[in-house]
Amino acid sequence: MTAMPLRLDRHGPIAHLVLDRPDKLNAITLAMWRVLPGLMAEIEGDPDILAVLVRGEGDRAFSAGADIAEFETVYASPDSARTYNDAVRKGFAAVERATKPTIALIRGLCVGGGCGLALACDLRFASDDARFGITPSRLGLVYSLADTRRLVETVGPARARDMLFSGRLIDAGEAHTIGLVDRVEPAALIEAALDDYLAGLARRSQYSLRAAKRMIQAVLDGAGDDDPDLAALYDGAFGGEDLREGWRAFAEKRPPRFTWR
Repeated sequence: MTAMPLRLDRHGPIAHLVLDRPDKLNAITLAMWRVLPGLMAEIEGDPDILAVLVRGEGDRAFSAGADIAEFETVYASPDSARTYNDAVRKGFAAVERATKPTIALIRGLCVGGGCGLALACDLRFASDDARFGITPSRLGLVYSLADTRRLVETVGPARARDMLFSGRLIDAGEAHTIGLVDRVEPAALIEAALDDYLAGLARRSQYSLRAAKRMIQAVLDGAGDDDPDLAALYDGAFGGEDLREGWRAFAEKRPPRFTWR
């Protein structure tokens, strides 16, 4: 049986979305881009999944990016290029717009479309041997507006220019300094650190976490005032079961047991 190059594993309340082509440095194929939105929809529809870990199989790479071996086919004509780019766009959007927290675990190489996928996640945890690059200038390609926006929002315009102009690889330390990654740990400790963080998220109010995601995304989308949906989301907390449990747990000096899903 052929292994699925992009698979969904469940570890209790945490879903692992795994790029599984370690022999190809987890390069992402058209088929993988196409299946990604369906897997994210499966995660969205499962109330027992509380957060998503996106990672590459093995320790050599999170992902070396799009599979260049496919370029002759996917860029054979304007129509095939549009089809391919639309699949990539929908894959990124499915991760970026997920309602549940998404965290990329990055070990080894994280380049091009792989770095783009990591940027679509809410947070990025990296091992100290990770290396990052966004390399369209090395291939004669152009990053889309949405992809460029994610990079600029994360590292700022000047550093985005540097990465896109030079196509250079940066190490984990520099990536952390410029805000491309949120946490760096020794390679031997990164998984334990991330497991501990995810376990903490699973204990928090899921109403609060998902509301925070929606509010932050609204800010990034340019919202200046509440719309009815955001106002209802804010107001809904005050009559919600999680708030009642939260204050009771505080008064009783015990950990809260949040139940909202």
